[in-house]
Amino acid sequence: MISSKYIPSKIEEKWYKYWIQNNFFRSVPDKREAYTIVIPPPNVTGILHIGHMMNNTIQDVLIRKARMNGYNACWVPGTDHASIATEAKVVSYLKEKGISKKELSRSEFLEHAWKWTNKHGGIIINQLKKLGCSCDWDRTKFTLDKQMSESVTKVFIDLYEEGLIYKGHRMVNWDPDAQTTLSDEEIFSEESNGKLFHIAYKIFESEENIIIATTRPETIFGDTAIAVNPNDNRYTNLIGKRAIVPIVNRAIPIIADEYVSMELGTGCLKVTPAHDENDYKLAQKHNLNFIDIFN
Repeated sequence: MISSKYIPSKIEEKWYKYWIQNNFFRSVPDKREAYTIVIPPPNVTGILHIGHMMNNTIQDVLIRKARMNGYNACWVPGTDHASIATEAKVVSYLKEKGISKKELSRSEFLEHAWKWTNKHGGIIINQLKKLGCSCDWDRTKFTLDKQMSESVTKVFIDLYEEGLIYKGHRMVNWDPDAQTTLSDEEIFSEESNGKLFHIAYKIFESEENIIIATTRPETIFGDTAIAVNPNDNRYTNLIGKRAIVPIVNRAIPIIADEYVSMELGTGCLKVTPAHDENDYKLAQKHNLNFIDIFN
């Protein structure tokens, strides 16, 4: 007997169960041309949002069309551990429970993190199934699965041995609260109005001074050079000489580089390679030292 009303949840559940039981989404290698999609794994930071719904619908349309066209179509599902983002969620959750991360050992915190991951990872997979996603669920992966982790380690070692990964001085974003580095993708930059501080650097073995205008006087201890524009007639006579960094009394070279703006501030730039991205590039170009003022 046909129901008088269309109830989506019942119809969707019935047919999705039928598809799964008949292995319509399962893929086994054969002579057919392969068509594979690896799902951009959702982070286990919570539940899926509308963007996931749209993107996974597009993937589902593509994989179903490939099946209909005779391809050996395989859609590999999975979830991403999301690293710091998940850690922040777990820390926030524990805080609500009156638990501080600082009070926990590494193993204790990881136990809470895995509980969170297992809970929300399962929720996400079930949400994908509710969407009707035609993934090969037997191939479900998590980015911290043993096989995945070993693959990452192997690739890292291979790249290191090929000289494509190497040690060097690099600027990092540091989170003083989480006590960890952050990638540029996890940083939100914003502009703010600052004050220009004018500081006099004495020319080495001279009574002359060179005036620097800077918004970051606190980094003066990490200065390793002063840069001027080679076309700035005000300072051409100082190029090649040395100046004394105030307070620490360290002699640093005065270099020429067209990167320096002749209009901004006094036209002189203090170079602090360890604490400014542009200064870092100047240091590489001119072979300058790096001084970390936080050491």
